[in-house]
Amino acid sequence: MRNRFAGDASRVMSNAWWRRAATTTALIVATILPTGSTTAIADPIAGPAPAPATRPAAAFDAIPPRLPEPPPVGEVRTELAGLHVAAPHSMNGYSRAKFPHWIKQYGECDTREVVLARDGKNVKEDEKCRAVSGTWFSEYDAKIFTVSGQLDIDHIVPLANAWRSGADEWTTSERRKFANDLVHSQLIAVSASSNRQKGDQSPDQWAPPRHAYWCTYARAWTDVKHLYHLNVTEPEKAKLDEMLETCEQ
Repeated sequence: MRNRFAGDASRVMSNAWWRRAATTTALIVATILPTGSTTAIADPIAGPAPAPATRPAAAFDAIPPRLPEPPPVGEVRTELAGLHVAAPHSMNGYSRAKFPHWIKQYGECDTREVVLARDGKNVKEDEKCRAVSGTWFSEYDAKIFTVSGQLDIDHIVPLANAWRSGADEWTTSERRKFANDLVHSQLIAVSASSNRQKGDQSPDQWAPPRHAYWCTYARAWTDVKHLYHLNVTEPEKAKLDEMLETCEQ
C-alpha cells in the first residue's frame, strides 16, 4: 500500500511541477512580447518604406504657374497718362534692408525660390525649396541657364527707384509687400549679368537689350508704378511711351 501511495504522490508532484513550469513560461512570454495580434509586427517581405518627398508638395501646389501678365497696352497707356510726374526724391536714408526680402511665402519656400520654380522649366527642388536643377530663359538678353545660381530675381521697378519715387514715405510693411510681390508683374528671374547692368536705373537709363521684351517690360513697369502710386520723371515717361509703341508692331 505504501508503494502505491508513494507512486501516486510522485505522479502528483510531477504534474504540479509541469503546471508551474508552463505557467512561468507563459508569464515570461507575455512579458517579452507585445499584446495584440501578430499583424502589428512588421512584415519582413513588405519592402522598404517609400522615400520622402523632395519638396513640400502642399506648399508648391499654391505657387503661381507663370509670371503674372501685365495689362494690355491700351489699359497701360491710360495708367501711364495718370502717373504723377515729379523729380526724384533724395536717397538719404535709403537701404535695401528697409525693403525686407526674401521672405518665406509657401512653407520653407522664400520669394526667390518661388520665382525660380515659377519661371523655369522642369525645375526640381530639394526639401528646402532650393532649385537644384531646371532650365531658365532670361527674357532680358535671351540667354539660357541650367544653374539657378547664375540667375537673379529682378524687381522690375528697382527698390532704390521706388524709394526715389515715393517709397521713402512708406511703412516697412508696405515696402516688404512691394519687395516680395508675386501677384503683379514685379518679379522675374533673369541673368545675373543683365540684372546688375540694370541696377536701379529707370527705362530711360537702361532697357532690356532684347527689344522683343520691350513691350512687356514697359507694360509691367508702368503697371507697377500705377498700382503702388509711384512717381515717374519726364524722361522716364517718354521712354515708356516709346517702348509701348513696340506692342503695336
